[in-house]
Amino acid sequence: MQKEIYIIRHGQTDLNKEGIVQGRGINSDLNALGREQAHLFFEQYKSIPFDKIYTSELKRTWQTVQEFIDLPLPWEKLPGLDEMAWGIYEGKPANETREGFKELLLKWSSGDYNASLMGGETPLEVQSRQKLAMDYILSKPDEKTILICMHGRAIRILLCLLTGTALKDMDNFPHQNLSLYRLLWKEGTFTLLEFNNTQHLKENSLNT
Repeated sequence: MQKEIYIIRHGQTDLNKEGIVQGRGINSDLNALGREQAHLFFEQYKSIPFDKIYTSELKRTWQTVQEFIDLPLPWEKLPGLDEMAWGIYEGKPANETREGFKELLLKWSSGDYNASLMGGETPLEVQSRQKLAMDYILSKPDEKTILICMHGRAIRILLCLLTGTALKDMDNFPHQNLSLYRLLWKEGTFTLLEFNNTQHLKENSLNT
């Protein structure tokens, strides 16, 4: 059995635009640019025969793939695909939290994957729920081509899980709003086919 898995980050929200920390605890909407990014992705990939759509439980993800859902295509929300919880930093401007984030990233880069912000999640906790979600997705034999819409930091952590990359190297997986990673799953192994693809946005001057 094999599957082709398309993983995209949601479109832009006002909090993205304003540089506000937006984690699992903030359920924001797409803004006008985010909706346009979502439409451009739909126009580029609407001919792909997706068998199923999976999103997080946060509405910015399902708003991003709403046009696919409306085709209609089967859709399911999984909490394991939610963004990392950033605890006390959620809702705060990034410039007010820069030093705290820098310290946290240094801990992760040194291999301390149990480090978190107060009230937030660790990378290991995020991977644990992601593994449950992926085990569920991979257990569906009739779903051969899958579209997953989720979140920036969560994508980095998930790609480490799928590709066997150490979490300390998670930042080697960049992302933008509506960027795409495409993977092939065959005989229990994931192969990365596309890396942070934003061509569908660049052609329309909307890469942000």
